[in-house]
Amino acid sequence: MKVGLVGCGGMGSVHANKYVAMPDVTVQVYDLDTPKLEAFCAQRSLRACSSLDELIGESDAVDVCLPTTGHVTVAMAALRARKPTLVEKPMAREVSECQALADAALESETILVPAHVVRFFPEYKRAHELVKSGEVGTPASVRLRRGGGPPKAEWFLDIDASGGILLDLAVHEFDWLLWTLGPAKSVSSRSVRQIRGSSVTGDYALTLVEFFNGCVAHVESTWMDPQGFRATIDICGSKGMIEFDSRQNPSLRASPSAPFAENNYILSDDPYYQQLRAFVDSAKGDRLPAVTPQEGLEAVRLASAAIT
Repeated sequence: MKVGLVGCGGMGSVHANKYVAMPDVTVQVYDLDTPKLEAFCAQRSLRACSSLDELIGESDAVDVCLPTTGHVTVAMAALRARKPTLVEKPMAREVSECQALADAALESETILVPAHVVRFFPEYKRAHELVKSGEVGTPASVRLRRGGGPPKAEWFLDIDASGGILLDLAVHEFDWLLWTLGPAKSVSSRSVRQIRGSSVTGDYALTLVEFFNGCVAHVESTWMDPQGFRATIDICGSKGMIEFDSRQNPSLRASPSAPFAENNYILSDDPYYQQLRAFVDSAKGDRLPAVTPQEGLEAVRLASAAIT
């Protein structure tokens, strides 16, 4: 399987490192920044393509790891060429763009997978299973929290480009909630931004989502936490509770004074590896896609509703 990776940024690096560990996958890469592309490929012994058309034409599947505003153009080109396509989250900047991608995938009869990797994290996967199986009874409330300091890449803090924290970060929680609890009935959100000069340097939002099954979810999202990344899950149901805190339940800590916990996953358990392995297998026709275009669209719809 030849995977064509578009984008040499942070997520492009993560995806490339997982693909090279798969014995049945070869990777070729394209990026508009030629020096960056050449360094990226040299570091991993990958083939650099000279154009997007070359990459799509010579790949069996395409992985789009670009800033959000670049998703539609590249994914559309891949789908028109009938190449199974993975698109980093959020699927697109606007709901209408998500719909256009979903329509293109349907028309070309081609797999399109939004990369909602949180579904593959063991804590979130297990919490989903416990809710769906009825282990906690009827879910009444869910509190989810995710975030840390501001992203290093400047485009994230360009609200027009990224959609800010509600679209770029909280979309993880919105996807998990819709996957676990079903359709949302209403949403309201308040946010505050830290601005220095003419630049956004921090973003915070608190969102309330009510579901048709009666459950209420609180989603806290932040790029303003000086203590670093933290993710939490708090679910209350008629038969029990589920709690998780990444700071209180580290699987690996380098030292007592380490500012954040790290994981000790073996490769096959790594959530990003599992996500990309699932994509490759679905592109081969060995399994159904883990996330559908409609699910990617609905996560963006909920994020957009929270923004407005």
